[in-house]
Amino acid sequence: MSKAHALSIPSLDGIRAISVLIVVLSHSGFSAVPGGLGVTIFFFLSGYLITTLMLAESESTGEIDILKFYARRVFRLMPPLLITLAIAYSLTYFGWLKGGISLYGLAAQVSYFANYYGIFFDPGNTVPDGTGILWSLAVEEHFYMFYPLLMSLLLGNNVRPRTIAALLALGCLAILAWRIHLIGAPGFMPIRTYYASDTRIDSIIYGCILAIVANPVKAMHRGDAMSPMQWALLAIAGGTLLGTLLYRDETFREGVRYSLQGLALMPIFYFAIRFSDRPPFRFLNWLLVKKIGVYSYVIYLSHYVVIRLFAADFPAIAAKPYLMFPIALLISIAFAAAVDRFVDPYFRQLRRQFRPGAVPRPVALRVSE
Repeated sequence: MSKAHALSIPSLDGIRAISVLIVVLSHSGFSAVPGGLGVTIFFFLSGYLITTLMLAESESTGEIDILKFYARRVFRLMPPLLITLAIAYSLTYFGWLKGGISLYGLAAQVSYFANYYGIFFDPGNTVPDGTGILWSLAVEEHFYMFYPLLMSLLLGNNVRPRTIAALLALGCLAILAWRIHLIGAPGFMPIRTYYASDTRIDSIIYGCILAIVANPVKAMHRGDAMSPMQWALLAIAGGTLLGTLLYRDETFREGVRYSLQGLALMPIFYFAIRFSDRPPFRFLNWLLVKKIGVYSYVIYLSHYVVIRLFAADFPAIAAKPYLMFPIALLISIAFAAAVDRFVDPYFRQLRRQFRPGAVPRPVALRVSE
């Protein structure tokens, strides 16, 4: 991992694809599909990937360049977000999409405050229908406001990786205790623990811990097969994940569920990356699956706007999940492909200038990229 920007981790794009497909299926009307699990997987993957890159950068350059980190995130996340919001607000303005338009709602979404805005100020009447999913982006960005600073401080003072992981684990326990406290408070509403950063960032932290304690990139090229013990651990993790979806007690669902899911995802991610060229993970690296994973961010941003647009203007189609799902997915993929082709090349070059160790230079856009 000597060059953070050159690091290539198999299966991650495939896992992104599975996550976004779970979310789109759920929002399309397949109520049995747990859309929240897709978001939790996204959180875990984000923590794992960014921590892996931070560790590689620290190993390569001796530090974590925090300003470059934030610049890369802005150029990666903000352009598709602004384009999606411009389309959603325009559709609402012309009356084709339900919801509302307000300066406060727009400001909350652009400034990554959408989750707390929805919890404490407005449940969706002042933003376009379908943009409520931006709560999850807010959770991630709130976490990354302080996490690079923390990692830079700890790694810069030569704190041992296992000590860092232990501190993060204590953070997960504290968040679990906070969720349980909130559940017992008068007037508790599940939206409080589902949307809020202070109750959901542990799903990101579990991915960070995996990257620090048992990062599978260090064992990717061993060439061995999964042992019976590893298959058993995978089965236990899968069963635990399934159990968190089937058990419906509210205290469990809003308290312990996210913690168990984070723990269960650790071996699943580990094996999916280490044994990426073997069953049952080989399909995650198929070209089509990886392409959906590459587009997953823009698909996530746009798909629910498409679904709510059909619900407002073509309710007969929206009422049929088996029609709504492929329509929403195909339109979202087409939109993501357009963003990737016509918008992202410029910002991709900008991001390259902010890679670890890169020297900024003038940007010359090449259409071929």
